[in-house]
Amino acid sequence: MNLLVTGASSGFGRAIAKEFGSKGHKVIAIARRKEHLESLQSEIPHCTIVPCDICDKVALKNAIESLPKDFKEIDVLVHNAGLALGISSAQNCDFDDWERMIETNIKALTYLTHLILPQMVERKSGHIITIGSIAGRYPYPGGNVYGASKAFVRQFVLGLRSDLSGTNVRVSDIEPGLAEGSEFSLVRFKGDKQKADALYKGANALTPQDIAQAVYWVATLPPHININTLEMMPTSQSFSALNVHRES
Repeated sequence: MNLLVTGASSGFGRAIAKEFGSKGHKVIAIARRKEHLESLQSEIPHCTIVPCDICDKVALKNAIESLPKDFKEIDVLVHNAGLALGISSAQNCDFDDWERMIETNIKALTYLTHLILPQMVERKSGHIITIGSIAGRYPYPGGNVYGASKAFVRQFVLGLRSDLSGTNVRVSDIEPGLAEGSEFSLVRFKGDKQKADALYKGANALTPQDIAQAVYWVATLPPHININTLEMMPTSQSFSALNVHRES
């Protein structure tokens, strides 16, 4: 099985690459940071790396077309690259943050899908797996565009499932809740490590390895089974009460 995973330099993406690689699968690892990819490559028997910004359409297309012969046929595409920026309310946010989330979480994901999907349909085989979020289902203050982008991902996956009926191509959305061990919150809080660490203190949150195992399970089920969406939370996390603002 050939796996292509984006955002492979750290966190979920790195754990997913190692999970598949450790079980003998070929891994195509895409991320911006070449040195991180090179260290990953040294840990996986059959791995080719693609230092590339997935938001650069030309570079991404050239990278896919230039893959080594043994890696050209992609069996599993994992859309892991994504980010949240800021936690401000909509009226106080930086619009540049919104644009960057839309570029990465939506536009780059859909473009890469558009590049890879035709070969899967032609072979009548393949699996697209997205790393969504419970933020795509449950809104919270400051989630605005990040949550909306993940809601798009979930609906996009379900739309693909409709379009791909009869092709044998599978599509799944993995939707984690609170998860530590990645750079997600550090990026969201603009490098404030103290604030990022505080979010997970005592929470016994999900880990990148938890997500990697879920992705591997979904990808290696018998081909007549498709997991449409898989929502997962740490046991410590539950649902918030609906907020009611009361006049004083």
